[in-house]
Amino acid sequence: MHPEERLKELGLELPEAPKPVAAYVPVVRTGNLVFVSGQGPFGTGVSGKVGAGVTVEEAQEQARVTCLNGLAQIKAAVGDLDKVTQVVKLTVFVASAPGFGDQPKVANGASELLQEVFGEAGRHARSAVGVAELPFDIPVEIEFVVEVSP
Repeated sequence: MHPEERLKELGLELPEAPKPVAAYVPVVRTGNLVFVSGQGPFGTGVSGKVGAGVTVEEAQEQARVTCLNGLAQIKAAVGDLDKVTQVVKLTVFVASAPGFGDQPKVANGASELLQEVFGEAGRHARSAVGVAELPFDIPVEIEFVVEVSP
């Protein structure tokens, strides 16, 4: 099934690819690899640290929103999500309160969505890292590496 059809089945829609907020490009393609700069859940109204004001469940939803932003960047770069042959790696940064250690649970919000959309090709390597602060007080930021067909 086409990835965007699967998103619709899940009741989700790709947003417009977010514009960069600083001096970088949102996507770099080299050969068959696409690297997506850190994306966030902009415009959701949720901010702060997970474990102090943001629950794990809220952060998982923010990771899903962030994932949709990353998919929008990929589509803008390659023209069609059907060109994704493998999600290679995610790096998930979680703004964490002191003592919070459930970053992998937060990252599952994005990881599970990618598997729902791409099936086996959505299974990926991943790092889930707790950080003291993220830009604009967002709770989650995600970088993506995907392989695409020529």
